[in-house]
Amino acid sequence: MVLVAMGLPGSIVGAVLGFTTSEPLLVAGIVVGALVLGGGAAWLYRYLTRPAVKRLQSVLAGYDEVAVLMHPNPDPDAMSCALAVDRLARAVDTSASLLYAGEIRRPENRAFETVLNLNFECIEARDEIDSDAVVLVDHNEPRGFAGAGDVDPVAVVDHHPGNGTGKQFTDIRDESGACATIFADYFSDLGWEFHEVDVGPTNGGPNMDDIPNDCVPSHVATGLVYGIQSDTRSLTNGCAPEDFSAAAYLYDGMDGDLLNRIANPQIDAEVLEIKARAITKRDVRAPYAVSDVGSVSNSDAIPQAADELETLEGVSAVVVVGDKDGTIRLAGRSRDDRVHIGRAIEAVTDDIPMAEGGGHARMGGGKIPVEYLNGLGPSDGVSRDELAERLFEAMGGER
Repeated sequence: MVLVAMGLPGSIVGAVLGFTTSEPLLVAGIVVGALVLGGGAAWLYRYLTRPAVKRLQSVLAGYDEVAVLMHPNPDPDAMSCALAVDRLARAVDTSASLLYAGEIRRPENRAFETVLNLNFECIEARDEIDSDAVVLVDHNEPRGFAGAGDVDPVAVVDHHPGNGTGKQFTDIRDESGACATIFADYFSDLGWEFHEVDVGPTNGGPNMDDIPNDCVPSHVATGLVYGIQSDTRSLTNGCAPEDFSAAAYLYDGMDGDLLNRIANPQIDAEVLEIKARAITKRDVRAPYAVSDVGSVSNSDAIPQAADELETLEGVSAVVVVGDKDGTIRLAGRSRDDRVHIGRAIEAVTDDIPMAEGGGHARMGGGKIPVEYLNGLGPSDGVSRDELAERLFEAMGGER
């Protein structure tokens, strides 16, 4: 007998044999339960060790349609990721709508949408999202439209730190310089080939139905390359090794002409004016700078002015302040390892009611309602000059 061969004492062997004889159904139940548990554990192990992209596609395959939601005023990183989700969804016969709140305003953002002949939909409220299955890309908590708090996404793919999660799938890699890097990794894991498509302005965009399901179209590869470039300032700022690997992987599939047209659009005259205003009104306390450009009609000129001001010799971290429609906007940049600009802006806005701020080590931003800055509610108010002092203190590590 097996029990005897195991060297068990005769008394124990007898007890076991007696129990199995007297309670055969209970023993059978224990055996079946053990097998079920073992099989469930094996399935869970196989599921969790599958590539993330396979798990995401399993989620997408469970719906006839999904809504891919970009963050408000989407940038090329968010837009390229929305394209990538659409591509992954099509491969499992799921349709996708690509949505955003706010506006697409910066020249390169508008060029991205126009050059690639994209059809993104702008929403203002939760009830404009037709599908209950929402996928968030390049952010992990819905925001920027009425009823955003009621959205419970089924999946989240992001590279920003945060607490948002998807009900069925979450992949947040805050070490990556761009969310597009994550999707490049997905396509690489799938082993898909690249497929050249024509997105010329006269043909209305590519016919996606003519593209094999196991291919990455050239306009999607191009978009992902520019998404990585735009969020890492051409792979010079806030990069991780995987960003370089992703760009190298996508290189063979991108369209260089499309990339050039997206990256070098014509610049709005107001943007040039605000950049000049940021330079002339700068307050430099080496190695930090703050510039208040006053009222603007194009709020996207504020971060572009921050990009420009950061290039000044002797400046390693900068925040540009401007206001539009009753909201003060902050755009920060840092190439100083001592200054986490996202945390610095968060520290400045933390005790101002209804204000928000944060971001990465190299790039951050914030918003402050003017009425709350002036002291509405429990706040005593903060002047623009005091706001600048707070920013210098935060960059210097004093807040």
